[in-house]
Amino acid sequence: MKKWIAFLLALCLLCGLLGCQGEPPGGEPSASSGVESAPTGSDSDRIAKPVIYLYPEETTQVEVALDYDGQLTHTYPAYRDGWQVTAHPDGTLTDATGREYYCLFWEGESDWEYDFSRGFCVAGADAAAFLEDALSQMGLTDQEAQEFIIYWLPKMEGNPYNLISFQQEAYTDHARLTVTPEPDTLLRVFMAWKPVEEPVDLPAQELTAPERTGFTVVEWGGVELS
Repeated sequence: MKKWIAFLLALCLLCGLLGCQGEPPGGEPSASSGVESAPTGSDSDRIAKPVIYLYPEETTQVEVALDYDGQLTHTYPAYRDGWQVTAHPDGTLTDATGREYYCLFWEGESDWEYDFSRGFCVAGADAAAFLEDALSQMGLTDQEAQEFIIYWLPKMEGNPYNLISFQQEAYTDHARLTVTPEPDTLLRVFMAWKPVEEPVDLPAQELTAPERTGFTVVEWGGVELS
């Protein structure tokens, strides 16, 4: 027993001499890689991939401004106090350098509240068929709807269920769009959704669309909530 106690005392003394420690002096955690840990972030939600299409009746110089209650994180082409483009009837957009685009793109972060008083609970396996039907009812063309579905479907179809509500004032009041000249038709489709494990019962949302006439501006986007 005396030999065992002597061994432990010697081991403790050796650790002290070699500087064995779990934390450096002062209680600061020791660095493990030289790279600071990423911040945990806030409760902000990421507004994902709103894209804007412009369809004038004739080639037109168009300015588009976004008054956004949040922080823009990505835009393309670059948003500098708005976008200024030449819009063609087929939807092609040209900037001052002659570069062509098919849409205007932006993303951002916000902490808005979304309205889920009405909506849909859709099984992941049914997400594609649901979106095809819903987007048609809301006035998107097949090409616009396909681009929407291609972006969102991979995030939705593997979930047991998806709780979906297409936002109106909860979106447009916080992401105000000004187009000059003023369009004859403005169609904005924005989907708030969250994956859920069990079915949720809620009143179905009525989906409608304006008639697309004259100079038409279309936007779609969405946000995934946790």
